[in-house]
Amino acid sequence: MASVSVDEAMRRAIELAARGLGATSPNPVVGCVLLDAGGEVVGEGFHAYAGGPHAEIVALAQAGTRARGGTAVVTLEPCDHTGRTGPCSHALIAAGVSRVVIAVPDPNPVASGGAATLRAAGVQVALGVRTQEAEAGNVAWLTSMRRGWPYLIWKYAATLDGRSAAADGTSMWITSEAARIDVHALRGTVDAVLAGVGTVLTDDPRLTARNLRDGTLAIRQPLRVVVDSSGRTPADARVRDGAARTWIATAAEVGAGPDGRVDLAALLAELHHRGVRAALLEGGPTLAGAFLAAGLVDRIVGYVAPKLLGAGPAALLGAGVSTIADAIDLEITDVTRVGPDLRITALPRKREG
Repeated sequence: MASVSVDEAMRRAIELAARGLGATSPNPVVGCVLLDAGGEVVGEGFHAYAGGPHAEIVALAQAGTRARGGTAVVTLEPCDHTGRTGPCSHALIAAGVSRVVIAVPDPNPVASGGAATLRAAGVQVALGVRTQEAEAGNVAWLTSMRRGWPYLIWKYAATLDGRSAAADGTSMWITSEAARIDVHALRGTVDAVLAGVGTVLTDDPRLTARNLRDGTLAIRQPLRVVVDSSGRTPADARVRDGAARTWIATAAEVGAGPDGRVDLAALLAELHHRGVRAALLEGGPTLAGAFLAAGLVDRIVGYVAPKLLGAGPAALLGAGVSTIADAIDLEITDVTRVGPDLRITALPRKREG
C-alpha cells in the first residue's frame, strides 16, 4: 500500500469519527489512523460506543508491532486519565509511536493532558491539522464541554407560510414520510429530546427514535424531557410509556425564572450534569421562542412543506421579537430536498450587545 500524507490521514480519521455519532455520549466522537514509519496506513479506529475501546486503542490493535516508530493521527487529543478505559496517551507511548498529530485539544479538564504526557515521554506532538473539520464533526460535544450545557438544536415542521397546524388544530401530516424518517434519524444522534407540556397535552407525542415503517424502536433512545412548570403531564401520556427514559422537568425541581416557569438555563445545566451533550427541542412554538429569546439555541433545522394554510398556529411565538430590528438573523448552512419537502439548516447569529 502506498504511503499517505498526514493531511490525508486526518481526513480519513474525521470520516471514521463520524461513525460514532449518536452512540458515544457522554464521550466525544474520535477517529484515529496509524501510519508506520514509511507512512503506510497500518491501523484505523473510531470510538464506537461509551465504555468501549477508544479510537487509538482500536487502531493500535490493528497495527500491532508496525505502530513502533510510526505516527498516530487523531481527531482529538488522546485522553490522559483512567475511566472506564485506560489512558490512550500511555497506550501510544507503550506501542512505541514516535509522533502524534492532533486536530483538536481536549477541553475536558478530567481527560486532557495527553499531549503533555506524550511530549514528556519523547513523542513528537503536532496540533492543528484539519482543526475546523474535526471541530465541526464533534461540535455538540466540544460546545457542551466548553460552556457547561448541551448543544441545542431546534427542530420544527411548517408549511411554506410558516404554519405548524391548520386553523382547526390538525397537523398530521404537514411534512412527508421522508421528512419524518429524517427527523427520527436526527433524534438518533442526540442524547435528549425536549418538548413543552402544551405539546404533550395537544399532540401526545412519543418522542422516541423509531423506524416509521414497522414501528420498531431504535436500540439507543434519547432521554425524553417534558418542560412542565407546574406538573400537568397526564399519568397516561405516551411519554410515560416506558419505551425510553423520561424526565418531567418542573419549576419546583429545576428552579423558576422571573416568569415563574422552568428556568431554561438551569434546565440545560442539569441536563449537562446528567450526561446530555446534544439535545433536540421539538415543541412547541412558545417554548422554542423562550429558548431563542434567551440565546440558548445553537442550530435550527426546519422542515418546510410545499403547502399553504393561510391560517393556524405559527411555528414560532415570541422569541423576544417585537419589531424588525429585533429579528433573529440566521446563517443558512444547508438546504436539502427531503422527499417533497425542504430541510433548511441554519445557525442563529449572535446579537450585538
